[in-house]
Amino acid sequence: MNLNDFLQAAGGSKQFISENKFEEIVLKEFKAIPEILERLKHLEETPSETLRLEFFFYTNAAGKAKDFATCLKNRGYSADYSKVPGPTTIFLINGWTDKIKINTETVIAWSKEMCELGYGYDCAFDGWGTTPDQD
Repeated sequence: MNLNDFLQAAGGSKQFISENKFEEIVLKEFKAIPEILERLKHLEETPSETLRLEFFFYTNAAGKAKDFATCLKNRGYSADYSKVPGPTTIFLINGWTDKIKINTETVIAWSKEMCELGYGYDCAFDGWGTTPDQD
């Protein structure tokens, strides 16, 4: 799902993410994780066992974005939200986790949890990223 999909999904509806879109996001995440982790391993001579992950969500109302950012902060993550530039009513929520184990099982469980948590706040999980050169 890309930003245009989110913009179309929000068109006129108070609900931002449908159950079908939620299921698509979950499937996309599960399929991508093993490949992403494999590429990440090749970026370092000695792969990191734990890393912080940067995450991204979208929604269609400032209140939803604020509430969800607060929820993520209560989990110990850094999180903030901002309006997407341009003539939209789309908001980006992003931040960083604390360090988590970088293995397929753990990242899949975390991604599933993030998809479900976001859905509960009517926010669509748009994935995660990281960098191996963390302190």
